[in-house]
Amino acid sequence: MRLILASTSPRRHELLRLLQIPFEVAEPTFVEQLARETGPEQQARFFAEQKARSCAQRFPEALILASDTLISVGREILGKPADPAASAAMLKQLRGRAHTIHTAVALGRHADPAWDVAVETVQVWMRDFSEAEAEAYLRSGEGMGKAGAYSIQGLGGDLVSRIEGDYPAVVGLPLRLVARLLQRRGMSLPVDVEDLYRKKPFPNWERFNLPHESKT
Repeated sequence: MRLILASTSPRRHELLRLLQIPFEVAEPTFVEQLARETGPEQQARFFAEQKARSCAQRFPEALILASDTLISVGREILGKPADPAASAAMLKQLRGRAHTIHTAVALGRHADPAWDVAVETVQVWMRDFSEAEAEAYLRSGEGMGKAGAYSIQGLGGDLVSRIEGDYPAVVGLPLRLVARLLQRRGMSLPVDVEDLYRKKPFPNWERFNLPHESKT
């Protein structure tokens, strides 16, 4: 079964490789435009499906997988910062408070009348980090191109105090959810997904507990 990951994100490529299934990569042509009147979960679902569908005509017989991540702070949606000033503003907004991450996954084929689309939601708490810490992180440039202007699997993990939910969803691809959707489509996985979650073989994963684990 041919699988296409509709994403140019290196972190999504790395996460999907953990499932040890063959896949190819395609760049989606869909351009995201935030609609302020649409809720973050609904918008993430729409973006993920449109990314996948934008690749489906090029690979009509393949199974297409796409994902999209949005952050909400209260009623405001944060996407990817357009420039360093926007990155600084986002970090300031997130500092010392909780935010919600919505990562949607879409899976289907060109001929499918309906696609499988689902969302994994995670709560993230940021430390009350100092101005100097924020400036140092901004100088690293790591947060550019990332929703919320930080990367939890990198230096940005130092800005996070804890999470409640699926760590890979924060990074950009909820592996449990992806595995379930692929298996429903008849794809067998060579790895035990629960064992993968116990081992946490991804940068900074071991620093953050799963929902059923207690924080020490």
